[in-house]
Amino acid sequence: MTGADPRDPTVRLSTTNAEQDIHTDGADVIGLLCLHAAKSGGQSRIVSSVSVFDTMHQARPDLARLLFEPWHFHLKGEHAPGAQPYFSLPIVRRVGGQLSTFFIGWYIRDATGLPAVPPLTQARQDALSLYEAIANDPALYLDMDFRRRDIQWLKNSVILHKRMSYEDHDEPVRKRHLWRLWLASPDFEDGIVALRRGHAAAAQASAAPRDADHA
Repeated sequence: MTGADPRDPTVRLSTTNAEQDIHTDGADVIGLLCLHAAKSGGQSRIVSSVSVFDTMHQARPDLARLLFEPWHFHLKGEHAPGAQPYFSLPIVRRVGGQLSTFFIGWYIRDATGLPAVPPLTQARQDALSLYEAIANDPALYLDMDFRRRDIQWLKNSVILHKRMSYEDHDEPVRKRHLWRLWLASPDFEDGIVALRRGHAAAAQASAAPRDADHA
C-alpha cells in the first residue's frame, strides 16, 4: 500500500488497501506469494469466469452477448506519449472453442471519463453490474485467507479474482507484503494478447470478426 487515493481514476487499486472487485490481470498466469499478511481483511476471492458467463447467459442472453463486443479500458497513465490513454478489448471471446475472459470493471468505468471514450449505454451498465453480481454469488466463489508463505496460482483467462479491503499493521516490518509474478505462456492460446504483442495488437484483435454463436 502506498497511501494513494483509490478514488483517483489514474491510481491502481493494488497500491491501496481498498477492495478490488472481481477482475483478471494482464497476464496468462498470475502468481502471488504472501510474505506478510494484513492485520485484518485482505482475503482473496476466486470464481470461474466460465461459470459466471454461463450463468449470465442463462439469465440475460441479451446482456451476455454484449461481452463479446469491444470495451474501453483505462490505461492508468501507462501509455506511451501521444498514445491513447485506453485500449479496446472484448470482455469475453472464444479461442479454439474455449471461453477466454479479460475483465476489470473499474478500468471500464474509469475510461468513460476520458475525452475520446463514449459513456456506457444503459445496457452496458446493466451488463457490468449483472456480471459482477453473479461473480459475487456465494454459490460460485471460493474465499481464502493469505497467510505467510501461502502461494496462489491462477490462470487469468478462466479465473476471476478479488481482493477484500484490509487494515494493516502500524509497524512497517509487519505490513501486508505480497510478491506478484505475471507469466506469459506461448502454450496458452487463449491468453491475453495485450501482454505479448502490445495494446495495439489487442485493439486490432478486438476488431476482428467474432463467432456468431455467443452461447
